[in-house]
Parts: sequence; C-alpha cells; structure tokens
Amino acid sequence: MRGRSWAWTVATAGLAACGSEATPGMVGTIAVDTFGVLPTGETVERYTLTNPSGVELGAITYGGIIASLKVPDRDGRLDDVVLGHADLEGYLRDSPYFGAIVGRYANRIAAGRFELDGETYALARNNGPNHLHGGERGFDKVVWSAEPFESGEGVGLALTHVSPDGTEGYPGTLTVQVRYVLTPAAEIVVDYQATTDGATPINLSQHSYFNLAGHASAPGDVLDHVLTIHASRYTPVDSTLIPTGEMALVDDTPFDFRAPTPIGARIELPDQQLRFGGGYDHNFVLDRESDGLFHAARVEHPATGRTFDIFTTEPGLQFYSGNFLDGSITGKSSRVYGHRTGFCLETQHFPDSPNQPGFPSTTLQPGEEYRSRTVFAFGVIP
Repeated sequence: MRGRSWAWTVATAGLAACGSEATPGMVGTIAVDTFGVLPTGETVERYTLTNPSGVELGAITYGGIIASLKVPDRDGRLDDVVLGHADLEGYLRDSPYFGAIVGRYANRIAAGRFELDGETYALARNNGPNHLHGGERGFDKVVWSAEPFESGEGVGLALTHVSPDGTEGYPGTLTVQVRYVLTPAAEIVVDYQATTDGATPINLSQHSYFNLAGHASAPGDVLDHVLTIHASRYTPVDSTLIPTGEMALVDDTPFDFRAPTPIGARIELPDQQLRFGGGYDHNFVLDRESDGLFHAARVEHPATGRTFDIFTTEPGLQFYSGNFLDGSITGKSSRVYGHRTGFCLETQHFPDSPNQPGFPSTTLQPGEEYRSRTVFAFGVIP
C-alpha cells in the first residue's frame, strides 16, 4: 500500500530525521508507512521498530496489532514468528484477534452481564452465550492514536484510545495508553495505563499468536514447542469456557507445565477440560508471591533454537493452543493457518472476574490508575 512514508534513526541524544539504517551504538530505528485505509476513510499506519541486531517489530494503528515480529534462530536467520495478514483487508475480513490489544475486558464475561455498584450492565454476547474481548467492536477494532518515542529501554510506540461511557455497554469514559518498546536485548516491553471517570471493569492483554518456527513454517503446528508455565493452579471452565470459580491444582492433570513439556504431549488426552476447550484455552494462576515482574512462562523450539520468555505484573496467564484455527484463514505469504499453527500466552486478570467474587478484582475507580507491564523476551539456545 502506497502512502506517507518516513523514518527516524534513534540514538541516546533523541529522535533525529535520518535514514532507516541502524549504526553502532544506536538503540534502534523507527519507520512509518501507510498500511491501509478503512471504509470510513480513516488511515491505518504501520510503525516498524528495529533494534541494532535487526530484530524487527511491525505494529499497526488498527487494533494496536503486532502485525510482524522478526527474531533470529540459532544460526542468525530472521523469521516472522507471529501469525497475521499482509494487508488491512485481511484483518477486516479474517482475524481471530491476531496480534491485537484486547479490551475493555480481555477474555470472557459470563452471559454478557455483570453487576457493579448495584447496577446491572448488559454487554454483547459475541462468543456463544458469553461476552469476549470487549464485544463486537472492542479495542482490537478501533484506530489508536500513535506517537513514536525513544526511552532508556529502546525505541517505542505509544498508542492511545479514549473509550466513551457506554461503549459496548461498559460504564465510564476510559482513557487508555499502551506502549510497545523494542529493546537492544530483543525484548518487547508492553506497558498498559488507564484512567476512568466512572467505575468500570478493565482487563487488557496482547493477543499475538506465536509460532517460533516462523509463521510460514511447514507443517506448521506448534505441538513440538516446549512450554513451561510457573503456575500450580488453573481455573477450570464449564462447557462455554466460563470459569467455575475454582482454582484447581494442576497436579496429575494435563495442565501441569511446571516442568518443560511439549504442547502436544497431552493435548489429545480424554480430559473433560481439554474437551471443553478443544485443547488448551485456560487461565493459569501464576505462582507469584509478591508484586512486580514475575517470570510467568518460557517456550523453547528445539529445531530453530528460538526461545520466548514472558514476565508480567498480572496474576494470570491464558494459554490458548490455536484450537479454533481450521485452515479457513490465509495469512501473510499466502500461508494457510491450519489447526494449532499458533499459540497465545495472554497475560491478564482472570476471566469473568466481574462475576467471580473469589477472583482478584478488575474494577477501576475514578481517581485510580490502572497499570500493568508484560515483557516478551526472545533468545536462542545452542
């Protein structure tokens, strides 16, 4: 797509108009071009952040979507490790939240209803009988305002959106900023911040689908990826994937990933929870003992040597094994995304928390500030 195109080179002195090639000592580069135009006439821009090692993050203003992420394997080969589309039309036509910021409420709310301060609120039921990822037009389907920046951590993009009172049935006007930072150490730092003028539930997450073999790999599924999740409990669900309220031990279940385990090792076992999800689509209760960043999970791909670590301030992690990918979506490089060709690890508060008094609260009050940080760290093993 042709359109406005320009670039910055970023050094410790700040942003300066220059070419797009990184030079020694710099923390990275930022470039922007036009990704597409919505039927409304709104322009969607793509920002490409590159660190000095060539790691590249491409994010678009529609949905705050991470549309591409190129990281090296053990031989230094760069591959794009997230599923997605090459153009805006693809995201408008077929996108199960590929790479998007999801909210106001990531994950499910039972029956699309919750009570807050004695009042009942009705939301869209866009996932069977339930509400999912903010509704029919959640944060994944709006154009965010964008501002590139440099920080001590690397090169970044600040995305801002104001969600008016009553949007998708939620109370309060919510002002949200999400910042992506690409560091020289091949980390993506995701910072969430929000304020409201009326009490409202909030639960924001990043919904990238990863395949460390590369999104265009063949045969392409992620069952050989080796996963560790630092969680001794998970939240079992009913047949509509709403938590029962229990925080069950993972001991002697297919949900015990405390030791490194291939994703496919137990995914076909005759377990009721796996049947409900068609595989893994469950929230894990992280074993955190204090506030601050917690090492939630690690993924290793033995064939390429790529590794992926997640650190977060959130109490939960939703592991989704791409069960609903069915070959009906053709993505970048004409890749057909078949069953389980990508996995998601969504840092979050727990699903249906507004209806679950035993779960950590997700209510944001006026005068409070919502803050959350997640770090995606990429590396290699020999």
